[in-house]
Amino acid sequence: MAKSTPDPAMVSPGEAFAPRETYLALHNPAHDRLSIPFPLRLPLALILAAVSGSVLGLSQGGLVAGLRFRAENAHRQPNTQTGWYLYHKSKNYHVALGGVLEAFKMAGKLGLWVGVFVTMEEGLDRGRAGLVRVWRGVRGGKEEDVLVEGSRDFVSTTLAGLGTAGAFSTWNRFPVATAVRTVRMGAKVGFGFGIAEDVVSVLRGRRVGYVEFVKRHLFGGSGSRVAGSAD
Repeated sequence: MAKSTPDPAMVSPGEAFAPRETYLALHNPAHDRLSIPFPLRLPLALILAAVSGSVLGLSQGGLVAGLRFRAENAHRQPNTQTGWYLYHKSKNYHVALGGVLEAFKMAGKLGLWVGVFVTMEEGLDRGRAGLVRVWRGVRGGKEEDVLVEGSRDFVSTTLAGLGTAGAFSTWNRFPVATAVRTVRMGAKVGFGFGIAEDVVSVLRGRRVGYVEFVKRHLFGGSGSRVAGSAD
């Protein structure tokens, strides 16, 4: 006999870490972006960002370290075969060390800003849903979950990209012209990434707010799921 999913209202505090069924009763991962819950999506994004930053930092750091070593030793080129051997051995050491150090730095920086972006995106999703909830006077966990699901679209992602780029520009004290270009780029990247997320969400069957709006007004419909559940 198949197990029934427990009612969220009947879940006791002692069962918080139990069973997968309890977690699914409290939250449906299918409502999240890319069908990945935020507590899992954030560390996953951080890991991917750190790995990407490490690869970029290793390449860039090694290149810069090699050029620096050549510049610092341009006035004392070796004259013997043994001297050239030691020269290249020392150069390889500096290249490896510079690459590893830059890999750690780049991994930390990229991981930090990706974490800011993902957190800001989730916060905007929930903030927009909260405003709609207050405006409509919606009450109840299921109705609120529907609102949050419908608010997860490219708008939040674009604003998160814009906000992250603005914070990055402020942190690095960019000139106004550079900051404007950075913010524009952040908004464009956020918009593109948000549209890609929405396409994946629609293909996976997740409700996207503006898509449902277009369906209701162009193809007809029975109203939003929030209204239906409230009735």
